[in-house]
Amino acid sequence: MPSELAIRPGSVPDIDSLLQPQLWTDLNPTLTVVKAEGLKNIGALVIDKATGDALDNLLINEGYFHIPQPPWNLPLGDMAQAIVRLCERGFVPPFCFIYDEFWLMYIKLKQMLGRLLGETYMMLPDFWAWFVDPRSSQSGWKPHRDMDYTALFPDRRPKALTVWISLTEATPLNGCIYIVPAHLDPTYGTPQDKEWRFQPQDIRALPSPAGGLFMWTQAAVHWGSHSSPLAAGPRISIAVEFQRGDVPPMNQPLIPPTARLTLEQRLKLICKQILQYQHMYPLTPELRQLAEQVMNRRA
Repeated sequence: MPSELAIRPGSVPDIDSLLQPQLWTDLNPTLTVVKAEGLKNIGALVIDKATGDALDNLLINEGYFHIPQPPWNLPLGDMAQAIVRLCERGFVPPFCFIYDEFWLMYIKLKQMLGRLLGETYMMLPDFWAWFVDPRSSQSGWKPHRDMDYTALFPDRRPKALTVWISLTEATPLNGCIYIVPAHLDPTYGTPQDKEWRFQPQDIRALPSPAGGLFMWTQAAVHWGSHSSPLAAGPRISIAVEFQRGDVPPMNQPLIPPTARLTLEQRLKLICKQILQYQHMYPLTPELRQLAEQVMNRRA
């Protein structure tokens, strides 16, 4: 395989070459791969009790909340551009999780997620990234619930949350998220939740500045809208799912939220994503073959 990082038609990269950090940092020199120094002085996003209580209430009543611009102190522009470069080389957006900075975003949320899901919360092996290009009239994922009503306790407190972060501005023109607020969704949190009885006027657009953070329960109906060539730029975003640690695993393997994953562990998790979500994001034959080879590789 050539030293350039790329997936070409009819050619699958050698897995051993993909386990060389330098190959990835050559493509995105301002980001890091498995650098322990990046975990020092992370600067967690901290919320007080009053804010935590308010967010709890929003999750119970609305099914989601939005924090427009948390102080990430991370190179959001470079992270967005990394996803663009990966796509240009034939990869799909979630390969961005090779880089430390994408994991650091969620490590920064440890205190907040611990407040909302309990201190023993875990990361699910369920994540994705999107590059919604309005030049091609692309769209995000179609309407869905991440899970069903069983992802809620009887009082509508969440057993699991999706954490969605926009690395670029998200607008109705470039494919922002739309959601049905819980209190306006008649079948939300019920065994009838496969029946959608909400009214079109109750659908809510969720625009956001770059860096904006959304959390929603796994029972909320949501989707990424169709983009327009009139948009000023693409919608580039990432999402990771988390669950309480005191309920049965919703997918496996569960991942400690501050785990220092090796490059091979990251690559395997990424390949798990692209196989389990291929019904939402079709794969090229080369990507499917690569993912299957990685998943079948012995540790």
